[in-house]
Amino acid sequence: MRTEYNDIKLVKNEAKKRFEIEIDGHFAFIDYREIGKQIALVHTETDPELAGKGAATAVVEKTLHYLDENNIVLLPFCPYVFAYIKKHPEWKRLVSPKFNGYDKL
Repeated sequence: MRTEYNDIKLVKNEAKKRFEIEIDGHFAFIDYREIGKQIALVHTETDPELAGKGAATAVVEKTLHYLDENNIVLLPFCPYVFAYIKKHPEWKRLVSPKFNGYDKL
């Protein structure tokens, strides 16, 4: 994650069912669904103004830290999140072993 994003706060926007960060009035976010003590991350997106600036990576990293700190089990349905975990296998520990695709991480 780029250092300029270190101090940007992650918000769990329960009304919109997404984790989000705001940068200069624009958003990077991950849509989620809660299933008991598990969270399914289903889609990562950034406003066009943030494209190519590392905002998607920042929101993924911040969300993974949040899940880790709150002992929440992850279901990474979002291809971007799945690919991030595959590149950073230290985060696989958050993924439910029952997740279809766990063995591909």
